[in-house]
Amino acid sequence: MTTQVPGTTPGPVETMFAADEASRRLGIELLEHGEGTAVLRMTVTASQVDGDRIAHGGHVFLLADTAFACACNSHGPVTVAAGADIDFVAPAYEGDGLVATARERVRFGRSGVYDVSVVRGDEVIAEFRGRSRILRAQKEEPQ
Repeated sequence: MTTQVPGTTPGPVETMFAADEASRRLGIELLEHGEGTAVLRMTVTASQVDGDRIAHGGHVFLLADTAFACACNSHGPVTVAAGADIDFVAPAYEGDGLVATARERVRFGRSGVYDVSVVRGDEVIAEFRGRSRILRAQKEEPQ
């Protein structure tokens, strides 16, 4: 996996993540990325737990979805989610450090399938599967 080397031009993952206000405001950090892969981290905060004092599933999903986005955009063309599913395996709590690791399973045509594991240490918190679609290049409007 690679990380941004200081003084170099940002690649597609760094550019996309830098513009992702939602993920960055939740404290998500891009740790590593490579072709078809990404590793991100988030610490569950008090504002991210639900009425039962466990991490809200939407925040866990957002962490996994952000890792998915970084992995599927690593190839360069703008790629979006065509769909995604998540299985919540164990609860996470305030203060827990969660790590999401995304791996490309297959790319075909303009589509792809990616798996993301969200863990707390060695314990699996959630398993996510995302389906991606490369956007067609938009034609420029005449000036």
